[in-house]
Amino acid sequence: MIRRHRLATGVCALLAALGAGIAFPGGAVADETEPQTAAPKVELVLDVSGSMRARDIDGGTRMAAAKQAFNEVLDATPKEVELGIRTLGANYRGNDRKTGCKDTAQLYPVGPLDRTDAKTAVATLSPTGWTPIGPALLKAADDLQGGEGTRRIVLISDGEDTCQPLDPCEVAREIAAKGIGLTIDTLGLVPDAKTRDQLSCIADATGGTYTSIQHKEELSDRVGQLVDRAADPVVTPVAASGADSCSAAPTLKSGLFTDREEFGRQRWYKVDVRPGQELRASVSVADDRAVSPDYGVLLRAVTASGREIVRGEAAGTGRTDVVSTGLRYPKPESDDDTATTESVCLQVTNSFSAAPGVKTTPGLPLELTVDVVDGPSAAHDVAAFGLGRGWWLLGALVLTGFVAGLLWGWLSRWRVAVWRTN
Repeated sequence: MIRRHRLATGVCALLAALGAGIAFPGGAVADETEPQTAAPKVELVLDVSGSMRARDIDGGTRMAAAKQAFNEVLDATPKEVELGIRTLGANYRGNDRKTGCKDTAQLYPVGPLDRTDAKTAVATLSPTGWTPIGPALLKAADDLQGGEGTRRIVLISDGEDTCQPLDPCEVAREIAAKGIGLTIDTLGLVPDAKTRDQLSCIADATGGTYTSIQHKEELSDRVGQLVDRAADPVVTPVAASGADSCSAAPTLKSGLFTDREEFGRQRWYKVDVRPGQELRASVSVADDRAVSPDYGVLLRAVTASGREIVRGEAAGTGRTDVVSTGLRYPKPESDDDTATTESVCLQVTNSFSAAPGVKTTPGLPLELTVDVVDGPSAAHDVAAFGLGRGWWLLGALVLTGFVAGLLWGWLSRWRVAVWRTN
């Protein structure tokens, strides 16, 4: 009896394995994009304004905590990272606002790191003047211009910008709108609510992170993590400028692209697809500022004549800061040797609307991924089994169920016959 149970269990397990093998063929390999190989660049932007004299971080001043963190980070910076240091509010001690808002300087240039020189420069800092965050970010973005590697600004501040109306949030959005792949991470030293909101806004505008700091160890650990993160291989997006119509759209190849899209508007791009190839595209639109609830994103693939081929859409309700969708379009093989490449137009449309009093420029950050691959013909490609349409999967499950039913019925009849004989 035990042997018969084991036999039945083994048969069912075998059928399940066969079914899984049909539904999910082995050897499927995801497409990979080559990571960037250029030297990553990081600039640490430090607030050296007068408020950094406050003694509220583990019994010492905020400036002392920042210096200790910088020294530890400089010792641990990966050799492949080009690092620089910029200050704000470090030199002007007067009361003239116009002059104080220009007080930003590069303490150590972005490039191969000489730890001794960098530490010596940091040791000379003394809390002094104003807090020109916006101007410092603009200068830091210029410091990181050029090259194809990762670019990251790490801003450490203990207060709000004092150089309004140049809003640092707007500055961060303008930097992101340039499409140079620059990320701004912010750290607030013992921040109040207004400082926290402003630094969070700066980070959100470029896809960076915000961290509230209360202790020296937290500061050292977080700055070190961000510098190390810059050394991780990443795919650097390429700036693209979509058009207002399909006919004027730029032609894109496989890759990752960034753009800006105005509220409630659309952007068009073209992709060339040959017979036997498959177009795979996805798009993400982020609300980097306050928006009205209930919004959506639509991605359509259409022919040059305007006929829709396929679409993908997604909606949000104000609880998410990114909405993403995608599509796939396989172009069938052709027996005609004269078959030509088809220009497929991708249309990205959003239904975001800005909250009252919020600026609508620059547009919302858009990230578009385009991948044109050989059509699904090899057995290792899941799409070769038509799983996108579901027919092969349905057939495999029906066949598996039919065979399992026959075997189970035969085993049951054999078991009854043995019982009667005994």
